[in-house]
Amino acid sequence: MQWNWQHPDWPHFIWDEARLARPEAVFLRESGMTTGAAKHLVVTDQDALTVDLMTGDAMDTSEIEGEYLDRESVQSSIRRYLGLAATKRTARPAEAGIAEMVVNVFKTFSEPLSHDVLFAWHGMVASGRRDLDVIGRYRDHAEPMRIVSGTGRNQRIHFEAPPSNRVDEEMGRFILWFNAGTPGGGASIPILTRAGIAHLWFESIHPFEDGNGRIGRAIAEKAIMQGLSHPGITALSSTLIKRRKNYYKALENASRSLEITDWLAWFADIALEAGRNGLAQVEFLIHKAKLLDLVRGKVNERQEKALLRMFAAGIEGFKGGLSAKNYAAITGAAPATVTRDLVDLAAKGALIREGERKATRYRLNMP
Repeated sequence: MQWNWQHPDWPHFIWDEARLARPEAVFLRESGMTTGAAKHLVVTDQDALTVDLMTGDAMDTSEIEGEYLDRESVQSSIRRYLGLAATKRTARPAEAGIAEMVVNVFKTFSEPLSHDVLFAWHGMVASGRRDLDVIGRYRDHAEPMRIVSGTGRNQRIHFEAPPSNRVDEEMGRFILWFNAGTPGGGASIPILTRAGIAHLWFESIHPFEDGNGRIGRAIAEKAIMQGLSHPGITALSSTLIKRRKNYYKALENASRSLEITDWLAWFADIALEAGRNGLAQVEFLIHKAKLLDLVRGKVNERQEKALLRMFAAGIEGFKGGLSAKNYAAITGAAPATVTRDLVDLAAKGALIREGERKATRYRLNMP
């Protein structure tokens, strides 16, 4: 017996609830903090946060699978699907498709999961693909569905999913379990535990020819939103991509047994990190609003343009700090004007100066 689905007790997973109790409690507490903090944002900042998180999630869930997309096209598509003002930038089918899926997950988080929902998501994820025989329904090929690496004698099988003739039955059982686990669904399970099981179970069935990773992560996002009873992007993919090698290894290890405590503990750590990143982004926007209020009407157009460019760099900050050369490139100001503007911004409390002479750099006066 090599894979979890070959076990006679499949799919009855077992885990140590006590080991997961603390991360579940911490996640609930910190999610409440994020929700509370977000209420202090104006509507435009709330929309900006949602779009940024969705864009990052769409980009990163695709990159995990080796697909690199154009950020501006994805973001424009997301804004359009959300009904927000968007640029007329043309998006390729892959960019428009993944954007449509993340928005659909967000808008319909409370609705039950179904075969039709999954077929629709697969159609979005596989938009524009000409190399797939089956799009918008489960795989039906006779050959084994395997995840492999290497070639020839060096080829290694990391996982083999159930044969195609079992997929309909397996997915029917999975969907019944998922819907029963919603709050008030009769078989409620703690949020992160349910999301972690759902992701692993779906990946173990691997029901589609391609796109299973992206859809599996969307299912985990849906489970978390349902558990919290409100929509919100937890940006799991943006955290998972930083741990991509460990993510694949954790899934592979979990696919060999029905005892999945280690997988659920690992997944919970990822979800906590993703949640904290989300809280940090909310706090960033709050501090941004305060800083802009501090200097409103007190800075010139050049200074405002530079500040907005620094804010656009996001929570990671302006790479290497803002130098006089950067300021000149952003504003087109002459050297003497650059010096005067930067000194003035520091005096007004908008920027903090660090270093001396050619090594002088400025950063936003924010925590």
